[in-house]
Amino acid sequence: MKIQPLQRQDTVTAPLIDRFGRRVDYLRVSVTDKCDLRCSYCMPQGFRGFEEPENWLRFDEIERVVAAFARMGTRRIRLTGGEPLLRRDLPRLVEGIARHTQVTDISLSTNATQLFKYADDLYLAGVNRINVSLDSLDKACMLKITGSDSYASIMAGLQAGKQAGFKPIKLNMVVMRGVNDHEILRMAKFCFEQGFILRLIEAMPIGHTGQNSAYMDIGPIRQQLVDQFDLVPVASELGGGPARYWMSRDGASTLGFITPMSQHFCASCNRVRLAVDGTLYMCLGQDEKFELRPLLRAGISDNELEAAIRTAIELKPERHEFNTQSTKIIRFMSQTGG
Repeated sequence: MKIQPLQRQDTVTAPLIDRFGRRVDYLRVSVTDKCDLRCSYCMPQGFRGFEEPENWLRFDEIERVVAAFARMGTRRIRLTGGEPLLRRDLPRLVEGIARHTQVTDISLSTNATQLFKYADDLYLAGVNRINVSLDSLDKACMLKITGSDSYASIMAGLQAGKQAGFKPIKLNMVVMRGVNDHEILRMAKFCFEQGFILRLIEAMPIGHTGQNSAYMDIGPIRQQLVDQFDLVPVASELGGGPARYWMSRDGASTLGFITPMSQHFCASCNRVRLAVDGTLYMCLGQDEKFELRPLLRAGISDNELEAAIRTAIELKPERHEFNTQSTKIIRFMSQTGG
């Protein structure tokens, strides 16, 4: 059965509420598990176990899933990977998602190596904001972390993003002890000068690569930065994710902290992840999943798709177990969808 392209839909059904009372209004969509970098905490050097392209969800299938989530109250869609800009014609998918009036925020996570090529098209298609993974400003350190000399292309991508009009642009820095922790102050000053929001992230033990990362509690770092830059807590959310933000008193500079290990945020988790092969993952730190691709390709109706998603949400666990079972999850971050 061939699925026809979606038309604009405004129908709303009951919201997605999991069994712990959390409302799911944020869907992260992986459009590819491939990446042009090999960040040490995400994907090992020489990895070749990528999903076969015929098993990737097509754009019309992704749009169907997004539409179903939107009808059930999901407002935020984030496109991820791997590196999403390696997926051909991505702006076309963005345009399709933007047709759904319930979706009020479309964002993109990228390493920015390809952003200088696509920034304008993505902005015009409907991407509101971007998050850029950047763990170092030192070329030697970047080579160590990513396995690639990508500094120039990332800087070009960041400038293209600014010129296109993305706001805010958030830079995600995974802090690793003995690897890049000495660069935190430099990164903060760079972001403040450029008008970016810096988000410091604790490494999570996902897969063998993540389990071998040099985890570092960023709580003490937060206090140092708050004191040094005279920052105050931000009351309003900035994107609906797990970061806790602090801002300079003049409002010109913002820092975010994502602490899944030292101060988890499971009680307020509002998101699930759709992998490139159509698997819904309920939690980064648990095994619960639900496969949608076989159902989509069997020609299920929209009502049946909604029912399947509601069944999947019932599997969402109360919290991750990174602290108690750090070696439990063996899949790589790129396979889950960021």
